[in-house]
Amino acid sequence: MNQPIRTSDTAATYGALLLRVALGVMWIAHALLKWLVFTLPGTAQYFDNVGFPGFLAYPVFAAELAGGLALVLGVYARQVALLLVPIMVCAARVHWSNGWVHTSQGGGWEYPAFLVVASVSLWLLGDGALAVRRSPRFALGAA
Repeated sequence: MNQPIRTSDTAATYGALLLRVALGVMWIAHALLKWLVFTLPGTAQYFDNVGFPGFLAYPVFAAELAGGLALVLGVYARQVALLLVPIMVCAARVHWSNGWVHTSQGGGWEYPAFLVVASVSLWLLGDGALAVRRSPRFALGAA
């Protein structure tokens, strides 16, 4: 009765696909929030207020948008997921003093930390099914 559940390689690749697309959508949403709600000049001012150079708002916006699109499409998703990690590490640092829960005033670090873990997980799992341009293999596992 207590037999282990076996996951086929096919099921695992579709699980990675779901993770990849969900992460991509979240990165695109973060970029669009900066552009459409806060505006890029407003985001630059916020960056200045929290101790980062304001001009970084523009490359961060571009990285989030391009990275999110690359993840959704599956274009070198493994590398893209890893390259986006520092952005959310910085976001977690900014929100650290607000506490754990992301619904705290000013936003906590729970959600950025989760996105870091999810991005590293995708890097470890691989691109998943239906990737347009697969990542090259690397030492910790197959692409």
